[in-house]
Amino acid sequence: MTDQAQNKPKLEIRIIPTTPLQQNTSLIWSIESKEGVFVDPGGDIDKLMGAAKEFGVKIVGVWLTHGHMDHAGAAAAVKELTGCEIIGPHKDDQWLLDEIEASGQRYGITDGKNVTPDRYLEDGDELDLDGVKFSVVHTPGHTPGHVVIYNESGALAFVGDVLFQGSIGRTDFPRGNHQQLIDSITSKLWPLGNEMRFIPGHGGMSTFGQERQSNPFVADALTGYAGAEKQAASEIDQKLSKRYS
Repeated sequence: MTDQAQNKPKLEIRIIPTTPLQQNTSLIWSIESKEGVFVDPGGDIDKLMGAAKEFGVKIVGVWLTHGHMDHAGAAAAVKELTGCEIIGPHKDDQWLLDEIEASGQRYGITDGKNVTPDRYLEDGDELDLDGVKFSVVHTPGHTPGHVVIYNESGALAFVGDVLFQGSIGRTDFPRGNHQQLIDSITSKLWPLGNEMRFIPGHGGMSTFGQERQSNPFVADALTGYAGAEKQAASEIDQKLSKRYS
């Protein structure tokens, strides 16, 4: 990850699939200090800490986009092993963090632990990793307390389960809201720019610009964003498009 102003890489990032649901846990660290954070450590604590050891990273934080167990299940274990702070998500997802253990049992995942963050995140908050600033937007819809964490200069966002390559997050879970999710994407993410790359909670990376063109749920032609002609979404495309947990 490069600071475009100085054109020198400041951070390294590795994506580590965790849990049977293949959730994208991100390990981000400073090249200079070797201090790092896990974004959405969903499980497989030995695998996560093994990756940190392999790259020589000292874990100084956990950042959570939302409270589902496949994103937050290993947060407590990381804190127990490293003493780091757990930051995020928004307080409206605490009810999900309180249900991690029960939710995991339904999927046969037994290593997750309920957790209370050291600090909740609000819209407009800022995070820091060895001098590199990350911004926060509150993006409810998939869950009420979902947040997206992004670095503007590096044009990279961690979007959890709000948006995927060719799809969007499910809204049929408790307290999900489809229109709220669409509004979060168009009002909070699209203004960050077409060049913004994103790491979703599942699947491959994409850019906001690409999804504005071709995503069968939130393409501009469907939402009317930026003055595009609005039309009814194709029910066939939506049924064929995979929606992640």
